[in-house]
Amino acid sequence: MKVKRFIAAATIVAAVLAVGLPAAGAQSGRDARVWMTTGDQKNLLTEQPSSALMAPVAGDPTVTIDPSRSYQPIEGFGAAITDSSAHLLAASPHREQIMRDLFDPEHGLGLSYLRQPIGASDFVVGQQYTYDDMPAGQTDYSQQHFSIAHDESQILPLLREAKSLNPNLQIVATPWSQPAWMKTNDSLIGGRLIDTPAIYQSYALYLTKFIEAYREQGVTVNAITVQNEPQNRTPSGYPGTDMSAAQEEKVIEALGPMLQAAHLHTKILAYDHNWSEHPNDIASTPPDETQDTNDYPQEVLSSPAARWIWGTAYHCYYGDPSAQSTLHDQFPTKAIYFTECTGSLSSDPTTTFSDTLHWHTRFLTVGAVRNWARNVITWNLALDPSGGPHNGGCGTCFGVVTIDPQTGQATPTADYYVLGHVTRFVKPGAVRMGSNVAGNIWNVAFRNPDGSIVLLANDDDWGTGSQTFNVRLGGTEFSYNLPAGGVATFVMPGPLER
Repeated sequence: MKVKRFIAAATIVAAVLAVGLPAAGAQSGRDARVWMTTGDQKNLLTEQPSSALMAPVAGDPTVTIDPSRSYQPIEGFGAAITDSSAHLLAASPHREQIMRDLFDPEHGLGLSYLRQPIGASDFVVGQQYTYDDMPAGQTDYSQQHFSIAHDESQILPLLREAKSLNPNLQIVATPWSQPAWMKTNDSLIGGRLIDTPAIYQSYALYLTKFIEAYREQGVTVNAITVQNEPQNRTPSGYPGTDMSAAQEEKVIEALGPMLQAAHLHTKILAYDHNWSEHPNDIASTPPDETQDTNDYPQEVLSSPAARWIWGTAYHCYYGDPSAQSTLHDQFPTKAIYFTECTGSLSSDPTTTFSDTLHWHTRFLTVGAVRNWARNVITWNLALDPSGGPHNGGCGTCFGVVTIDPQTGQATPTADYYVLGHVTRFVKPGAVRMGSNVAGNIWNVAFRNPDGSIVLLANDDDWGTGSQTFNVRLGGTEFSYNLPAGGVATFVMPGPLER
């Protein structure tokens, strides 16, 4: 993870963790219901009175929902139980309540997708690690010393707890670095994989053993990527690897058959980096990787390794989510996932909540999903008030909740509400429906398995005004006024048959 997003995002909210949000889905005849969050925090996933839904206004922008147009299935929304998050959650005397508030789909947010680091990221307590670290000069090609013991006291129990609270939970796992003995610089930080068939086989075995070991501990890994941010060649003091598209292809060519032989159904996702390559990463591109510049996923999906690849994963730190649609048009049979975007303090801390609410909704839960993403995952599930613990990397990040290490109390951040505006209403088995951008109102629509329609809308205006707009679904039409930067979720019955 390298925080390079071109618009700033988020800070701690001085509030109490929201508990017992009103259940979404219950309808009164054909009346729509609406929940809203505003940047001034006067509304925090607050259901609005029915009077807020007014008669349609002629000439105002109109969002038309078209249930006849169906797009990708929606698999879930969530964050990451990093080593740092696990440390804070495990130590909190309020752990059970916090976990219920985050994962329970009936009485909490209902988070349903987690990204699990394979070994250390920058968010660790103490030393960086992998699952097969060896003394300098020694190797372990057969992975005889492989062990996930590090995860057994905190991370795995929390993953099992999350799954027990939300049986629909899925996990995508990602390594930040291979064991140092596999790399050209004998370090977890920077360097490349040693380019030999034996190393590719050993690394594939390492990933396979991780999936198997987690399964033995009661945790299913549904998907895996083979390298976090492969074009981030200069991580600031935390694990990372420069992995060219050619090397990623070789890893996947070794991993795919190995997973198949082990009867593991974990999907392989390619890339796992930004919508577009950041100029700093372009500047550090070695001569033998220039063909990957802004073409990395295309390179991998055009290779023989593509037969083992289910889809492609993206991050938010540079570019625009339209890159996902470009890739989808080129490779329509490959799924799109969105796997990381951190909240980060704004240059003016007083605007962090409103900045994050606005930006993460516009570009993630609306933007990434309008561009074919089946999920949206932010970054740390929980961090402390100083944005830690961390070892290298981001010093301005924050999680979905902030946990005070002294009291164990959790406080929601803007991302809590960004995610809640979809997780509370978009149910397992939902599908994205057609809808148009109208005026400043960026939006995305879903159909739930029970036929109800959910519309997530964001007023993409950085000012202080508001936007009145109409919503049309079949023969039903109404008007709503949304403050600048505000977020609203509408839940409606499906259209009547004509």
